[in-house]
Amino acid sequence: MLIRLAGGRVIDPVNNRDAVGDLWIRDGRIIDAPEHEQPDQTHDVSGKIVMAGAIDIHSHIAGGNVNTARMLLPEAHSKHRPRPAGTPLSTAGWSTFETGVIYAQMGFTTVIEPAIVPQNALHAHLELADIPIIDKGTLSVLGNDDFLLSLLRSGEGPNAIADYVGSTLNAANAIGIKCINAGAATAFKYNVRAFSLDDVVPAYGMTSRQIVEALQQAVTTLKIPHPLHLHSNNLGIPGNVDTALATIAAARGLPLHLAHLQFYSYGTEGSKGFSSAAARLAEAVNANKNVTVDIGQVMFRQTVTISSDVMRQYNATPTARPKKSVIFDGDSNGGGIVPYDYRSNDFYNVVQWASGLELFLLTNDPMRVFFTTDHPNGAPFTTYPDIFALLMDRNYREKWIADLPAAAIDMTTLRSISREYTLQEVATMTRAAPAKLLGLRDRGHLGAGALADVAVYHDDQDRAQMFRAAHLVFKDGDLVVREGHVIHYRWGRALKVNPGYDTAMDRRLSGYFDDLYGISRDVFKVRPHAVTEREHAFEEVACAQ
Repeated sequence: MLIRLAGGRVIDPVNNRDAVGDLWIRDGRIIDAPEHEQPDQTHDVSGKIVMAGAIDIHSHIAGGNVNTARMLLPEAHSKHRPRPAGTPLSTAGWSTFETGVIYAQMGFTTVIEPAIVPQNALHAHLELADIPIIDKGTLSVLGNDDFLLSLLRSGEGPNAIADYVGSTLNAANAIGIKCINAGAATAFKYNVRAFSLDDVVPAYGMTSRQIVEALQQAVTTLKIPHPLHLHSNNLGIPGNVDTALATIAAARGLPLHLAHLQFYSYGTEGSKGFSSAAARLAEAVNANKNVTVDIGQVMFRQTVTISSDVMRQYNATPTARPKKSVIFDGDSNGGGIVPYDYRSNDFYNVVQWASGLELFLLTNDPMRVFFTTDHPNGAPFTTYPDIFALLMDRNYREKWIADLPAAAIDMTTLRSISREYTLQEVATMTRAAPAKLLGLRDRGHLGAGALADVAVYHDDQDRAQMFRAAHLVFKDGDLVVREGHVIHYRWGRALKVNPGYDTAMDRRLSGYFDDLYGISRDVFKVRPHAVTEREHAFEEVACAQ
């Protein structure tokens, strides 16, 4: 089918396009304007904004922690919509299914779940398969697992670490590697309650820094597009900007992605010993071109924090709102579920809100800063439209600031920042940049040959309304959303990498699982036919050559 989107303002930073014109789609791909052919379908999008489908690199949408949060907070999940029959998790309520619906309504077509331990990969992929419309991917969590730490303790070289990482990615059908507070979850088992970059993991004899360096080198060696995705030490602690700065320095110029940076942007100034250090942190990010970051923006509302940083979550349980939580330990990371209500009259929460916006506005390269709330930790992803408005409209920010405690805002530089994001910068941050980070050459842009993942918006001066309800959304050339409502359901794919590695590591891991657990490692592998209800359920993303 030949489709023409006629007369819209096409914003495509990858191809240096920002002009009124037509966009053509044939058989699920963007094509150059054909000669002497009439379209089968024409959509008049004059006066509208046309962008590639948006990509979210960090949103917790599946896995054990997410489902535990749902069980802990049943009051937040009403069964208000019937489920279609025959989906893999059709008895689990509506939340998983609705995830794809809401993302699509906002113009998002690809979302990455950033924290799945390898042993839970199969269940996570079954759950992701139940999310309609959007393409998905997972990051495998390493850095607190006994096998890796034992390799490091015994002095095995970087080749063994790279083979282990490659084997893990292959078995889990993941797109990259996540490391969460390296070594801390293991130290937690020895009753350690604080853990920093150069602290030593009991019984293993190596530091958090050494674990991160080993994984970072392995990801680089395997030429995985997405750099090591790092959840650093000391999340949420006053003064932790020093940890973040030390972590940036420790990268040694190798590619490194720092997750939810807002939660590491805190100083100790002022009478309460808590202030924003976002300006210092943004300066370091600007100066280190090897580093990319996502923000983890806080918004004022009830949410729930979920993390495999079991040490941090255990320490956060006294602040739970409402007063209930789940902390569980186990092999590798464990996890913690702590509900939290970010309040606009709370000094600390206001500093957090402001520091996230500072990082967005002071980081000068939109190709290296990514739009996230660390859903649901800083806020649910449903708040994205309001954050777009805060970034794009200084007057809108000032209205928010006027209603917040001045003492908290004074601990930040937010009032002094006049920058307003442009539509081109938004398109870069949410389309071009994440596609490049993940190695997705076929999306994030509107050039010939790209997937026809397209979002069309009303050019509404109310930017929150604009991004809340897309005018049209196409996924692989299928029209799936019209005027903010899903009109056609389809199933996306799970994106994975398959780096080369010495498969002798597979045999070694099989022996390890048999000896330690008495079960086969094959139980945890995600096979190509695992999602039996979906044709072409997985798609490989090429590693760099």
